Parts: sequence; structure tokens; C-alpha cells
Amino acid sequence: MAPRDYYGILGVPRNATPDQIKKAYRQLARELHPDLNPSAEAQERFKDVTAAYEVLSDPQKREIVDLGGDPLAPGGGMGGDAGFAGGFADIMDAFFGGTTTRGPRSRIRPGADALIHLELDLVETAFGVERDLTIDTAILCTTCQGAGTAPGTHPETCQTCHGRGEVQSVQRSFLGQLVTSRPCPECHGVGTRIRFPCGDCGGEGRVRARRTITVKVPAGVEDGMRLRLSGQGEIGPGGGPPGDLYVEIDERRHPVFTRDGDDLHCRVSLPMTAAALGTTVSLETLDGSESLDVAPGTQSGSVLTLRARGVPHLSRGVGRGDLHVHLDVETPLALDDEQTSLLRELARLRGEEQPEFTVSSAAGNGGGLFSRLRDAFK
Repeated sequence: MAPRDYYGILGVPRNATPDQIKKAYRQLARELHPDLNPSAEAQERFKDVTAAYEVLSDPQKREIVDLGGDPLAPGGGMGGDAGFAGGFADIMDAFFGGTTTRGPRSRIRPGADALIHLELDLVETAFGVERDLTIDTAILCTTCQGAGTAPGTHPETCQTCHGRGEVQSVQRSFLGQLVTSRPCPECHGVGTRIRFPCGDCGGEGRVRARRTITVKVPAGVEDGMRLRLSGQGEIGPGGGPPGDLYVEIDERRHPVFTRDGDDLHCRVSLPMTAAALGTTVSLETLDGSESLDVAPGTQSGSVLTLRARGVPHLSRGVGRGDLHVHLDVETPLALDDEQTSLLRELARLRGEEQPEFTVSSAAGNGGGLFSRLRDAFK
């Protein structure tokens, strides 16, 4: 099996610095984290990105990659024939008598991102709003300030690995003595032990607590959009840098208006007489009451448009969508004798006692392709 391209997975060059590798990993992890992107494809990529970061952030494993091997492949690294637990570096140590050490890893690690939902009305998403949100996340322990130790104490050097963060073992093989290294089981690779942990955080350097933050929602946001608040997520273990907080917008259904991007739509029902004679309708919009003039002879299904009465454009920063008013002309269902007599008289005056019906194509005035071709040759 060919070794995996860990540099390509993170999208960094082969000469990338540790800071560049860390930055690329954090950016991809935020995009692909299961809490933010639950798709199966994103979860698989998140595993690959995490594995790539684990390899390239470890000098010994990165050396194996640079020499053409895969430290996570079965057998330990340099293809299927390199069946040594310590990888290529351990083989080199066996020949030249030295040992390659990773060094202790940091107790301080970056925090995770957090996600919270915010329900808003249409008016609030249209014109923006400022909300105070109460969230439950990990925050810095104020007692130990992230150190994880009880007041007056400090982490002690691990007596098992003597601060190296790893322990070594010697094995005999046909090549001689092989020196292999693995993380210290006592300190878990940190190199120090907290003998007297903080009573509030238990050595984690962080505690869970409720806190209130103010969120400014810009005008024009839509349902499902996420606002990113940098550095407002979880504090990392050991008081590490916090992740980000994502606020997902949930727009409540409006009783009158439906939204299509930045445009709004609503329906207004008119009596048959009002549509025939014309009228003025008072309509409550997002900006207040508006007068809508209905011309005489308006047909059912007509659409009247109020310009710039929709939702402000979020992407452009200026301008607004439109409000489209769909008119429904109601035919009376029950008539008394006088009303029936009046309508019959109207039909007589208009010559509609025996109306002639016009049948048109359901496809519209243009008809089908063959109909248009036939008309063209007439």
C-alpha cells in the first residue's frame, strides 16, 4: 500500500513549519468537526485530518514520512516490509547507537468549538438585533489560572520518564539491539505530574460554568446561517486557547409573510366587487402601514410589487428586496334573492346571460412547438 500524503491532507507544503501545520489543522478541524458538519464525508475527512496532524506534529513520525514511509501503516512505517514497532528511526538507532526522542508534549491544548441555536422573528432577522445569550461552556479555572495545581504547588518532574515524556525499551533482534520509545504511561507523555491537583478543576485547568455574552445579529441574516464569534468557545485543557462559538439562526415562521431570499410574499383576498370597481387596501408591512391601490378590473392571481419593502441585502450592505402582494378575488358562495337579482341584471346588461367561453392552452399563449410552427407557415 502506498504511503498516505499527510501534507496534502492538511494542504501544507513539505517544508511547512510546525506553526503552519498547527494553523492548517485548526482551520480544517473547525470546518469538519462533527458538531458543526455532521455529514459522513466530513467525519471521514475529520479523521484523516486529525491523523495527519498527529503524524506531522511529531518530529519522529514526520521524519518517517519525509523518507517515504507511513508511520500509521501496519508494520510501523517504511512500507509493508518495515515491521519494527519503533519505525525507521529505531532502526537507525540500532545501527548507530543513538536514540531519537520526541520530547514531552504540552499539557496545554486548544479548546473545542461550541454551537448554540438562536430563535428570531422575521423583523429581527430583517433589521438586526442584539441579544444576550447564556451558554454553558468550559472556562478558565480562576483558582489555578489554568495550571491545574493546588495553590502554592507546582507540577513535579515525572519519576518514571524523568521529564522526557517517553520511556524506552531495548529488544534484541538479528540486527542487534533495537531501542524503541513510547509515551510514558505514568504522565501520559507530558513529562510532569500534578501531585496536588487544584480542588476546583481537578487538574484540568478549566471548569464548566454559565456565562452571558452579547451577540449582535446583522440585518438580513437568513434561517440556517451561522455567526462565528472568535475565541468564545471552550477553553482548552490546561488553560489552552479557546475555540470559537457558532450561533445558528432559527427564523420563526411569520403569520403573514413568507420569505424567498431577500424578497417577501403575502396574499390578499378581495371581494369580487372590489376587484371589479377598484379599491385601496391598507397593508401592514415590516415598515408599518402601507396603502395599496388596486386598479378596477384586477384579476385573481395578479401580483402587486412594493419596491424596497423586503429584507435588507446582507451581502451587499445596501438596498433591500421587494414585497410581492398576490391578489385572490373571492367569488361569493351564498346570495340572497336581491343579490341574485342584481347579478342577473348585471349579466343582462353586459350580455353575459349566455356567456361564451374561451379555451386556451394550458402551456400558455404561445402553445407548443408544433403549434408555433403551424402558425408561422399560415
